Amino acid sequence: MQKKFFSAPLGPNDTRAVHVNFSKYWPWIGVAIIVVFVAAIRIRLLQIPLERDEGEFAYMGQLMLQGIPPYLLAYNMKLPGIYAAYALIMAIFGQTIAGIHLGLMVVNAIAIVLLFLLTRRLFDNVVGVVAAASYALLSVSPSVLGTSAHATQFIVPFALGGTLLLIWALDSGKYSALFVSGLLYGLAFMMKQHGVFFIAFGVIYFVWSMIRKQLPDLKRVTSGTGLFLLASAIPFIGSCILLYAVGVFSKFWFWTFTYGSQYVSEVPLSNAVHNFMILAPWAIGPWGILWGIAGIGLTAIFWNEKARSSWFFLVGFALFSFLTICPGFFFRSHYFVTMLPSVALLAGVAVSAMIQLLSERKRRFPLQIFPVLLIALAIVIPTLKMSDFLFRATPAEACRMMYSVNPFPESIEIGKYIKNHSTEDDKIAVLGSEPQLFFYANRKSATGYIYVYGLMEPHSYAFQMQLDMIHEIEKVRPQYVVFVNISLSWLPRPDSDRTILRWSQSYLSTKYRIVGLVEVIPGGNYQAYWDSDPRINKPPSEFNVYVLKRKED
Repeated sequence: MQKKFFSAPLGPNDTRAVHVNFSKYWPWIGVAIIVVFVAAIRIRLLQIPLERDEGEFAYMGQLMLQGIPPYLLAYNMKLPGIYAAYALIMAIFGQTIAGIHLGLMVVNAIAIVLLFLLTRRLFDNVVGVVAAASYALLSVSPSVLGTSAHATQFIVPFALGGTLLLIWALDSGKYSALFVSGLLYGLAFMMKQHGVFFIAFGVIYFVWSMIRKQLPDLKRVTSGTGLFLLASAIPFIGSCILLYAVGVFSKFWFWTFTYGSQYVSEVPLSNAVHNFMILAPWAIGPWGILWGIAGIGLTAIFWNEKARSSWFFLVGFALFSFLTICPGFFFRSHYFVTMLPSVALLAGVAVSAMIQLLSERKRRFPLQIFPVLLIALAIVIPTLKMSDFLFRATPAEACRMMYSVNPFPESIEIGKYIKNHSTEDDKIAVLGSEPQLFFYANRKSATGYIYVYGLMEPHSYAFQMQLDMIHEIEKVRPQYVVFVNISLSWLPRPDSDRTILRWSQSYLSTKYRIVGLVEVIPGGNYQAYWDSDPRINKPPSEFNVYVLKRKED
């Protein structure tokens, strides 16, 4: 018989009870339409070129499928969960752009359904369907780079699954549900460090819910909290053990915590509000009305009984979701993905609460449908504004619309050229931050430094990192070197150490010859010149990528 941390049954007036106000199947039909609609958008853009974070994850996943552990041949501060997720996706759907984005489509669909189940359990079908529709479209929006399989997209389903099971555990008293809830929260953290705030929310909400009971049992509160924390730590502890066993734990720890702590300390607290005010509007994009409706939903805790009874959950989930976008105070667009479930939930609460308010005041028909029309306009108008991106642009055009002159479409042709002109044993180096090239070429990097951003940052490790990268490249003598002459791939600062740039000029000019030149055309396509084409020696443009081959000894 399964143990329970409390055994009080649900009463007829329990505020967490599911309210069924309409026919049995319409909510599921609505959610199915939502999932299919967004899936159609994602399928149309399956071939959108990988951006650099995706390229990193894909390369790491590719190495894992070859039996090579993360952090051995490539360094980065991401936790290994996202690499394992990519490896799993590519094992199922294939090591292709389309395969990766099919995996994202499945992950996104799971998140939509989980959000519907969670919100319906806490509130009602209206909240569930509105939240599902809102999240589905918010999470595919170019304003949050929604067609790219960022780690934040993978945090969401684990966090929502953990929250849904936490609610079930509190309702049923089952330790097993609480344990699995903790595991899922722990996996959310393993996708990216930002997920730790969902663990914090889970602990606080569990303790608060337990001590509010008529006869709180402190022993059960303590044991339940301990079980939850243990379960949430298992994915991380297990990963540490595995990484230690394969001999890469020291590199893992340095990159994810030692260097990572310096990385998130770059922006001072005094700049946080300024950065947020500048960058948040980009992430919100055309969805301002929907975010405004979510704000109304937050105020519903003061004027709606159902929302008031769940005020701690609503406020807590919103607060800790906001905290997930705060590490480093960078407020990058895709960070906001982890905040979208809370925004969608609050939008659903607003619509349901307004419908209830108008019904209680016996307003006439036109006013009664006002909340439905409002949320419909809040969803439809931004979708129409983004119609070029969502419904008409080619994958390459959509990529350029989001990422400007970053050489992501170009990387496909560059990777193909290197793959066709090298052997599986050949290694390549990329002087720039374009790890997707290793994935496309299916060639190992000559150096563990697959980004150069860290080398340009103002921290104490930057100079030594540059020396290490130089040493690794000179030692391996890669068959091909790609030099990315685009500032977005380096992000140099006035105080950046430029040792590696000075070295590259002399090293490449004496040891390598140019075999390819790819010119990025702002707002358009690109031009590529290869081998004997005399245009590879033309004067450099503002945005270009050089492909160089090692000279014969």
